[in-house]
Amino acid sequence: MTGMPGAGKSTVTRLIAERLPRSARLDGDFISRLVVSGRVWALGEPAEEAARQVELCNRNLCTLANNFSDAGFTPVIDWVIPDREQLDFFRSLLPARRVLFIVLAPGIETCRYRNTIRDPRERFAFDGYEDLEAGMKRELGDAGWWLDSAALTAEETADRILREARHRALVA
Repeated sequence: MTGMPGAGKSTVTRLIAERLPRSARLDGDFISRLVVSGRVWALGEPAEEAARQVELCNRNLCTLANNFSDAGFTPVIDWVIPDREQLDFFRSLLPARRVLFIVLAPGIETCRYRNTIRDPRERFAFDGYEDLEAGMKRELGDAGWWLDSAALTAEETADRILREARHRALVA
């Protein structure tokens, strides 16, 4: 599951994982923070190091997803996948898996608002919503299921995903 900061990825993936009989929630932000010394966030500098660390995080997420799947758990990944290149990279690392790709897309104003009502420790300082949304739509607009969750609660969003994702979110 992907989406802009404030889209509801963390809350919804947690709810989905809790509702599945055997699941693991894989949080890309958590995995990326495993790098303690020398960490560069995805949009940080130097850009080459940021890209290298994003690729490392993606590899780790997919390795964990494969391991959990092999052990009989449904992996639910929460991470910003901003473009086709990263989606294709994920798919290349999950070749034997049925990949469902969901973009939570409640809109920029909803994302901004949701960020303001988060616990202050969970807020994300981000001012690139317009560029991120435009890029994601351009690169990923035909991929998976774009779910406008603006009028839905997190619980309603999770329930809808569990009901409809297998038919709407398959990435071929």
